Amino acid sequence: MTIQLIAVTYDAREPLRLARFWAGLLGREIVEEAGGALLPGDDTQVGLRFVAGRPAEGGPEYLHLHLTSTSLADQQHTVDRALRLGAAPLDVGQRPEEGHIVLADPEGNAFCVIEPGNSFLAGCGFLGELACDGGREVGVFWGEALGWPLVWDQDDETAVQSPHGGTKVAWGGSPDAPRQARNRQRFDLAAPGPGDLAASIERLVALGAKRLSAGEDGAVALADPGGNEFRLFA
Repeated sequence: MTIQLIAVTYDAREPLRLARFWAGLLGREIVEEAGGALLPGDDTQVGLRFVAGRPAEGGPEYLHLHLTSTSLADQQHTVDRALRLGAAPLDVGQRPEEGHIVLADPEGNAFCVIEPGNSFLAGCGFLGELACDGGREVGVFWGEALGWPLVWDQDDETAVQSPHGGTKVAWGGSPDAPRQARNRQRFDLAAPGPGDLAASIERLVALGAKRLSAGEDGAVALADPGGNEFRLFA
């Protein structure tokens, strides 16, 4: 059995406030945890976790979310709802003719509301994509680690997707510059069973991960071949 992607974890100044924003936007329930909150996912939609950490602007963004639309009216409805909940427009150099709309959540994390008719995200659900930094080596690593097939592999760009379908995890190519601090977002994963943590770590290291440290919560921190930290729980 392979490891399971439980959630994308965000460092946040106010974890519960940020969780409320995303719960309202995605229509999910909040599970409060010690020092944070979880929006559980399912077999096809990735979960989100928010934990107390340094100010969100203190580190680089590893990824941003892509939300899908069924029509132009549906896209505008999502944008309007996000703005009411506390989002703000964000200029990242997008051109007026581009169909997607870029916003920032209340702590400055970028996300996009994708225009209808995007064939790459067809059938992926509302949370259609985690758009990550990283080259092909990173995407191949995560496909092997999760047991998810590569559904895109072209010119250093890759994407993987659960065999059940749903949210795609994509890497847009090698980062422009090396990271100087820990990413603001990272993956939380679970070993297949209570006694499988050591074997899962060994397997991940064999695939190209680097072990970093063990945490007080029982998680082990590792880094993927691109230097992106992630946590593995028993």
